[in-house]
Amino acid sequence: MTYREALRETLREEMRRDDDVFLIGEEIGVFEGSYKITAGLLAEFGEKRVRDTPIAEEGFVGAAIGAAMLGLRPVVEIMTINFSLLALDQIVNHAAKIYGMFGGQTPVPMVIRTPGGGGQQLGATHSQNIELYYAFVPGLKVVAPSTPADAAALMKAAIADNDPVLFLENLSLYNTKGEVPDDVPAAEIGKAAITRAGTDITLIGYSRMATVCTQVAEKLAADGISAEVIDLRSLRPLDRDTIIASVKKTGCAVIGEDDWLTYGIGAEIAASISDGAFDYLDAPVRRVAMAEVPLPYAKPLEKLALPSPESLYQAAVETLAAVGKRR
Repeated sequence: MTYREALRETLREEMRRDDDVFLIGEEIGVFEGSYKITAGLLAEFGEKRVRDTPIAEEGFVGAAIGAAMLGLRPVVEIMTINFSLLALDQIVNHAAKIYGMFGGQTPVPMVIRTPGGGGQQLGATHSQNIELYYAFVPGLKVVAPSTPADAAALMKAAIADNDPVLFLENLSLYNTKGEVPDDVPAAEIGKAAITRAGTDITLIGYSRMATVCTQVAEKLAADGISAEVIDLRSLRPLDRDTIIASVKKTGCAVIGEDDWLTYGIGAEIAASISDGAFDYLDAPVRRVAMAEVPLPYAKPLEKLALPSPESLYQAAVETLAAVGKRR
């Protein structure tokens, strides 16, 4: 099924399983969501559990926090991660901190679903990857599935978790397809996946860039290079152990990310590798990221600004050549 269908069917399954799970957000009911993730759910569950809201992110995220504190399990849809900035105070100063500030008396079991990413010609203010803002904050969990199966498994885990979870969806993934097992088990939040084993170089990505890493690994395999691919799946908590173990084995690492290079997720991963696997590195860690510009609207410029399979492949080739692994 598609990534979109995997999310929809998982939401349906969880709502059937637990009456405390409800959906809230802009245009998710009558209009069935801007990306049709919630299509058919209003008809099945009614207005009490599929709640259309005004265009007021701070208001409906705050309402969801209150509902979570009182024992419900809201799943919030914010139409795009860019609009989450309007609810930044609620997410960072309230959802993330209430459990700790009140001595563990009040968990906040809520999920905030929101898509991001460029490549859709939506302009600079609708095409950002600002997950770093949230991965930075203790008290939040941040997940970023790249496949339909992981979307289902991580959604189950996020809904069951007693902490607030930011659930990142990349717009370019909604129509991608993959096998989703019946009764897929909940994933472990904070556990990366090695999606391809290898010995010569480690490629690390999340969300869309995890799929790009796989494409590059296949191209490298045709060149006689064995690349290991790590799909982070979770940005907070970050599975440093899996990353470090892989780099200790391969001696080389290239990180792909859809956000900006400066202060990005890749910088945190590179620092983790330096802390845990420095003596095993045969070459400096390379990072491939978006150009340091507000994303252009013009399609040719937008394409140039985004990291691509070609740019990731070139970084891998240059890293391998520097240590004599290129054949």
